Amino acid sequence: MMGAGKSTVGRLVAAHLGWPFVDTDAEVERSVGMPVAEIFAARGEAGFRTAEAAVTASVLAGPARSVVSVGGGAVLDPGTRTAVRGAGTVVWLRARPDTLARRVGKGRNRPLLSDDGDGPAAALTRIDGQRRALYGELAAEVIDVDDLSPDAVARRVLTVVGATTEDRG
Repeated sequence: MMGAGKSTVGRLVAAHLGWPFVDTDAEVERSVGMPVAEIFAARGEAGFRTAEAAVTASVLAGPARSVVSVGGGAVLDPGTRTAVRGAGTVVWLRARPDTLARRVGKGRNRPLLSDDGDGPAAALTRIDGQRRALYGELAAEVIDVDDLSPDAVARRVLTVVGATTEDRG
């Protein structure tokens, strides 16, 4: 989910492992040539999800080991779920909707939050309800991140993937 810390923690884990870090939202922006919010405005959510599915499949099919932050809504696509499931160890950084709302603030540049008249907290609760079971279905491990620092979450992820402080590469 947005605000769970996927990008921050992913970068920390990748740096520790000496692997590349890939954020699929950033890759979609690069591929399409505009920010996510503009893609939503120009093509709607369906247009964004189509681009997201193609980019995510391409990233996950790559031969190099990497740490990948997959966009929170990517799980809505069955093909993307299949690709994620087969790509490696999936760790769900789970946070309560109130934690997510605190982290994303007013939801600027987050199209799924900006269109919700009830505010980001209500939108995040609704989105969480739609996606929670799908995240659980894919996750090899779940880390509750509400009360943890990014460094603490990264250490737990490294434990899940079997990395020690001496491991690199």
